[in-house]
Amino acid sequence: MFLWAGQIYANVSPIQWGQDMTARVATVAFQGIEAVPVDVQAQFVSGYPQFQVVGLPDKAIAESRERVRAALHAIGLALPAKRLVVNLSPADLPKEGSHYDLPIALALLSALAVIPADFLQRYWVIGELALDGSILGVAGALPAAIAANGRDMGLICPKPSGPEAAWAGEAVDILAPENLVQLINHVRGSQVLSKPRPGIAEVLRQHPDLSEIKGQEGAKRALEVAAAGGHHLLMVGPPGAGKSMLAQRLPSILPPMAPREMLDVSMIASLAGELGGGKLSRQRPFRAPHHSASMPALVGGGLRARPGEMALAHHGVLFLDELPEFQPRVLESLRQPLEAGEVQVARVNYHVTYPARFQLIAAMNPCKCGMAGEPGHVCRTGLRCAAEYQSRISGPLLDRMDIQIELAAVRAADLTLPAPKETSLEVATRVAAARDIQHQRFAELGMAQLSTNAEADGTLLETIATPDAAGLKLLREAAEAMNLSARGYHRVLRVARTLADLEARSDVSRLHIAEALSYRQRPAAFRIAA
Repeated sequence: MFLWAGQIYANVSPIQWGQDMTARVATVAFQGIEAVPVDVQAQFVSGYPQFQVVGLPDKAIAESRERVRAALHAIGLALPAKRLVVNLSPADLPKEGSHYDLPIALALLSALAVIPADFLQRYWVIGELALDGSILGVAGALPAAIAANGRDMGLICPKPSGPEAAWAGEAVDILAPENLVQLINHVRGSQVLSKPRPGIAEVLRQHPDLSEIKGQEGAKRALEVAAAGGHHLLMVGPPGAGKSMLAQRLPSILPPMAPREMLDVSMIASLAGELGGGKLSRQRPFRAPHHSASMPALVGGGLRARPGEMALAHHGVLFLDELPEFQPRVLESLRQPLEAGEVQVARVNYHVTYPARFQLIAAMNPCKCGMAGEPGHVCRTGLRCAAEYQSRISGPLLDRMDIQIELAAVRAADLTLPAPKETSLEVATRVAAARDIQHQRFAELGMAQLSTNAEADGTLLETIATPDAAGLKLLREAAEAMNLSARGYHRVLRVARTLADLEARSDVSRLHIAEALSYRQRPAAFRIAA
């Protein structure tokens, strides 16, 4: 008989110990954001009492034997004195994580005739077990629920993961028990588990406002343009110029994510275990790793091919402060994701791809001492100080920055001026209007998968960003004078298209081209170093 908190539950059906039987429960293995079906097979056979798990399990799964045994003992059920084999199929697919505990336990309960096999055939199962029979939350509930729905299956997951899994849709049959006894009683009809509701994360704090920054009006304009078109931005300036302050205020002018974007971002966050309480948020990610971050931390990888900072910044912002202080190999790893919008993690045992369409915001000092190019200042090592410092950033990476601006040092007199009247809300309104124009344009062209001008390729730009005669003439002359690459040429067109969208104009004029070209000029400190 089952005992839980002093209550008595129904008897377990007698087991035909002399008859070997195989019980099956479906679960998942995660490859990137893709949930791959895994068949958990449990069988009692004659032989020396032993509990063996096969099918390329990792250490966490190997240890699940003790958690499952203790959890079953906690609800008053002991395993028979037989040899127990649990196979995780397909056998050539590596299995990692603690979410296999619950499917293994349910496979045993099915083999012991505690839970009918036909009931479990309708569900995928994930969950970690505590020694007292409680079911603990695990990462990956949302992608597992979406994948289960795609195969017309339900999902059994821990109660803490229920609000996250519920975002897969109203049609998905989701059970989120708190412990094993609740699930057994639900199957037997003595208790009904309510369907979890989607969880929405509350906004705990407001982002800093642009109105708090005095001066740097040109930089604020560049920040608005970058937000409106999703353009990559590089800010160069001496210490205290306000580079980090501007970057920290970028989230306050970005529009909230669309439902599809929210699900994409949340699936990655779910795999990384960063969804607090299984609640989703419409705020765009803002990731700011320290410059000591390693390549696996930025790109992704490790034993479980976890998503890195690039993937976690999908549909959001990746802010790299002190850009030259990052390791050169780490910086060069940005180049391919900036173009392709995805990051590939290739190792000996696995090859996964994460979406990584992020907006890169970078800040740096002009030289090691930070004051190159400032009036009245001479570096101790002369021009070599700036040249050596800036050489840490390769030309191809610099060419991928749509907007490159230089910030002057803030004077003490600027701090005595009244605070600017324009707030982040006013700027965000213009940014949202410009992005709505872009969404509508791409939808009319049958490219609804695109959301910002920064995602448009060269062929599409010839259709949506062809400048007028005067603008085309200026662009050709500037391309020769500035020695623009093909990538730089297209990035000027992208920024010019965004400038026209901010003014709600369908044509790209000479003024738009001129302003876009001003953002492609190398900052003065770079020219001095060269």
